[in-house]
Amino acid sequence: MEEDPNNNPGETQPKLHVEPPEAQSFVEKILTGNGVPAPNAAIVAACLVAADLRGVDTHGINRIPSYMARVRNGVLDATASPTVTPITPVVASVDGRNGFGFLAAEAGMREACAMARVYGLGMASVKHSNHFGMSAWLVQQALDAGMMSLVFTNSSPALPVFGGAEKLLGVSPIACGAPGGQEKPFILDMAPSVAARGKIYKAMRRGEKIPLDWALDAEGRPTDDPAAALQGVMLPMGGPKGSALAIMMDVFSGVLSGSAFAGGVTNPYDPSKPSDVGHFLVAIKPDLFMSLDDFRARMDFLYQRVVGSGKAAGVERIYFPGEIEQLTQEERRRTGIPYVQAEVDALNEEARKVGAPELVVKS
Repeated sequence: MEEDPNNNPGETQPKLHVEPPEAQSFVEKILTGNGVPAPNAAIVAACLVAADLRGVDTHGINRIPSYMARVRNGVLDATASPTVTPITPVVASVDGRNGFGFLAAEAGMREACAMARVYGLGMASVKHSNHFGMSAWLVQQALDAGMMSLVFTNSSPALPVFGGAEKLLGVSPIACGAPGGQEKPFILDMAPSVAARGKIYKAMRRGEKIPLDWALDAEGRPTDDPAAALQGVMLPMGGPKGSALAIMMDVFSGVLSGSAFAGGVTNPYDPSKPSDVGHFLVAIKPDLFMSLDDFRARMDFLYQRVVGSGKAAGVERIYFPGEIEQLTQEERRRTGIPYVQAEVDALNEEARKVGAPELVVKS
């Protein structure tokens, strides 16, 4: 089974809150202590904290122990920076050089946005990369540049193909976004499985059960035990539809880039060999067919129609895609990011290994 180094089975634990700047600084110190250049460490830490702020705790700073295990085992190059090679005026190739996926993806999206600013469209294919955490941070990077975006990546085997029984496809997220006007932007970040695999690792780490419709155990039976789920297979959402989306991610991210594909990506919790992940990133200038003001106004109208549409019985509020996470971000900026003691202990162990200060928890 794929072990999570942060695993600490037991009862659900009370939450300890950490200020976002403290989490950012803490992670940067661990990264630089492991040989990551300071500018690169700032990017990686910001992406991890962004996930925690949005409530995507499965892709936040609790990933640090598994990343550092890969660095210590020599299968992830802490010192590497990506290289960007232009292919055409609107296409670039990024070689992650087996460094942090955050760096390769950030460079790819930055280049895609720069090309789109001039030509209306920019795309980057990324090879020899690693796990880049929550896809929504790349969508936000494009939004901050005023761009629409598509974000694809492949990942290690976790899902069977529809009708199959073996792990072959990754729980590879599809993400996209578009800027709004006065209202919140559109941010979609979803996995082709019923639940992201990181949620199972999180449940195991926190000693919690999972819903019975998330995964099957090694005997093909529904299970609420996260450890048993990781020995079996995740379930694709919508049956053949989720399976096909996972294959699509492999086509655009793995086959096209020259990275691993067809079950060849190594799990980020497996410190035995490089992951060789591929990504595919697209930035689109939103005012290609109308003025930017008109585009933003139309997005605002769409937002208002969605959230103001008739509610089903028992529904108090309808949310735009990405809105719940944005509201969570606003709340956590005020109250701090919640962790459990087991997570804080695992993170502090990483700090001790490089002589960095321990994580400061709010009193």
